[in-house]
Amino acid sequence: MKIAFFDTKPYDRQWFETVDHEGLTFKYLEAKLNADTAALAKGCDGVVAFVNDNLDEATINHLYDLGIKIVAMRCAGYNNVNFEAAYGKIHIVRVPAYSPYAVAEYTAALLLSMNRKIHKSYNRTRDFNFSLVNLEGFDLFGKTIGIIGTGKIGKIFVDICKGFGMDVIAYDKFPIPDPTIQYVELDELFKRSDIISLHCPLTDDTYHMIDEESIAKMKQGVYLINTSRGPLIESQALLKALQNRKIAGAALDVYEEESVFFFEDRSNEIISDETLSLLVALPNVLLTSHQAFLTKEALENIAKTTVENLKEFFEDRPLTNEICYEIKNHQSANGCEHKINGRCF
Repeated sequence: MKIAFFDTKPYDRQWFETVDHEGLTFKYLEAKLNADTAALAKGCDGVVAFVNDNLDEATINHLYDLGIKIVAMRCAGYNNVNFEAAYGKIHIVRVPAYSPYAVAEYTAALLLSMNRKIHKSYNRTRDFNFSLVNLEGFDLFGKTIGIIGTGKIGKIFVDICKGFGMDVIAYDKFPIPDPTIQYVELDELFKRSDIISLHCPLTDDTYHMIDEESIAKMKQGVYLINTSRGPLIESQALLKALQNRKIAGAALDVYEEESVFFFEDRSNEIISDETLSLLVALPNVLLTSHQAFLTKEALENIAKTTVENLKEFFEDRPLTNEICYEIKNHQSANGCEHKINGRCF
């Protein structure tokens, strides 16, 4: 079976060629998937897509007209998929967990770097500037961190923070039965936390959950971390809060409008997004390019699971990781009955 592989990066090709993909031939494409590029899948039997590809109604319909009946997302997120358009036409599968440790550990790295100004110190010493002025941070021990979302990644980050001796509180719309996690209401989390870290999926309920109203409820000088999804934070509200120091610092691995810029070299371009330009320029912002997942273990698991998802489809087996079309917000295939031979339709 021939598979159109969109938005290919060198590390994608390396790992997908390394794992056993017998029966599948990948057509690697640098272009992101959208309504204009969907035609590149002509002659293929399936598609592999990524988090910043655009699977809107027009793209879905174009793929369906080409005979595509399976889209394998090589990521956990799927907020870029129009499920109403896909239902009954194209099955959507994903990689629900590739390495929660990778993202949780990277979140800790961002927290440490932002707090202790490690990135600034590195840049200084490269110029043989060994001054310590303006590099002071604070002890994490004893500080209160509010963790929003306690899925696999959030739970691991809870344990990491406890290892630092932090006071951990958490909020999740669907709390897990774990007596070691102190759950509080969201408003209380905003009010008590010295640091807030986001680990929840992007849904209608969580879109712009960090906005002017929620920021107003936070402590003066709070720190904010986001390694989940960019649109969880309203960018303009964040920028304003950073400029007036309501938020003392932000460590971001994602950005609301990242699909236009992230994963590409834009160093020789004039960035048209004024908000992004201002965020990058602020001294109290640490911004990285959606790399929290990027470990060897995660890349191998992504490749293995994606290949297995495709094989399940073409071998007429139940689709283990099909995203549910019926459950509100499509949160999990696990709660779907998968009525038709282990598939949603």
